[in-house]
Amino acid sequence: MSELLFVNACVRGERSRTLALARHFLSEYVKNHPEVTVTERNLMTERLEPQYPEVLEHRDELWNAGKLDDPSFDAAWQFAKADKIVIAAPFWDLSYPAILKIYLERISVCDITFGYDADGNSVGLSRAEKLLLITTRGGSFSLPETAWMESGAHHLKALCAMYGIPAFQLLCAEGLDDVRNNKEAILAQAMGEARVLATQF
Repeated sequence: MSELLFVNACVRGERSRTLALARHFLSEYVKNHPEVTVTERNLMTERLEPQYPEVLEHRDELWNAGKLDDPSFDAAWQFAKADKIVIAAPFWDLSYPAILKIYLERISVCDITFGYDADGNSVGLSRAEKLLLITTRGGSFSLPETAWMESGAHHLKALCAMYGIPAFQLLCAEGLDDVRNNKEAILAQAMGEARVLATQF
């Protein structure tokens, strides 16, 4: 049985527009793929420590000793072994919440999610074939004049290359805080896109 890992970085919890969109996608996904196990990692409750000096030193000691089975690396192994990955994170400060960055730093472990070949080239070790970022944005950052300001999706797409995940996808509802827009219509359209994507992801 294959596994989909859902990484929940929606800091506002059930009040989050991003989480509502993600829950809708996952509900539709389970209907279309009942054979897939969905595992949620809630970054608000499963709080990983930032890479403070002592945390990083401890990790380096374990890694140098070859102790990659230590619980410190559990999050990295969970990510590496997932068949598909969905990350839900709101668009904050042109990127995403800090809790997601902490998570990404903690799962980026050489010889677990990525490594190097004999010639020194970076090689992705993650099993996932797809990673989907679900997000909502107050403004519009997919326009030619604003796309350069968006760094969250771009960063995750780059990490997919590092982790060896072939396909990066984005489900986004944006312009939700622009008073000129009908936010209910924007969200409804995104929900429709989620239903279609759930059949294909």
